[in-house]
Amino acid sequence: MTGPALLIVEDEAPARRALADYLEHRGYEIHQAGTAQEAMRQWDAHRADVVLLDLGLPDLDGVDVVRRIRREATTPIIILSARGDERDKIAGLEAGADDYLTKPFATDELNARIRAVLRRAGGANADASGRLRLGPIELDPVKREVHVGGQIVRLTPREYELLKVMLSNQGRVLTKARLLRAVWGLAYADESAYLHVYVNRLRRKLSAAAPDAQLDGLIETEPGIGYRIADNDVLSEIRGA
Repeated sequence: MTGPALLIVEDEAPARRALADYLEHRGYEIHQAGTAQEAMRQWDAHRADVVLLDLGLPDLDGVDVVRRIRREATTPIIILSARGDERDKIAGLEAGADDYLTKPFATDELNARIRAVLRRAGGANADASGRLRLGPIELDPVKREVHVGGQIVRLTPREYELLKVMLSNQGRVLTKARLLRAVWGLAYADESAYLHVYVNRLRRKLSAAAPDAQLDGLIETEPGIGYRIADNDVLSEIRGA
């Protein structure tokens, strides 16, 4: 797998390409859009780890893009805009953006802010570096890697996203619709067959990576509702049974 995926939404093509080149050389996977409509298509197709969003788009205001993404996911959004007015910053942040940089900005500062929001993306279950841990499982959102018992586990991008959402919500029941929206997008909210297949693949890969760790019961099915990944207390009980 490559590094974290970024969606750059910027209507000025030269600026967008320059930013994409800079970030790609720093290990990120890059997706680009020049309009709000294209941004939504790219978002639904790739579910980027961080969205870099210009507010001044030709078809819609960037704040509308923030609201659209926030209806589906908690993915970090950093606004990049020439609008320096406090009202614009407040509007973007209140709509759900995580950070705001006024153009022109230093690219090194942007990179630092991207890494910061990736560290915070794990929420309350993440450690100070942003890593998510559960028993022998460790997910690093900055490197976009998963290790079980210290050994790397090769996951597809969708499997990785599914595990990330679950590890960010340890012990909580997550409905099928919520998982589908978060990993595949709004258009797949009723496609529970996708979820069943990917959950089973994830179970097999995690269990195979550490046969002695007793991870078979790690992801529980809540019949008719969705799935729950164990927290550390429950995992200890499973492994001690």
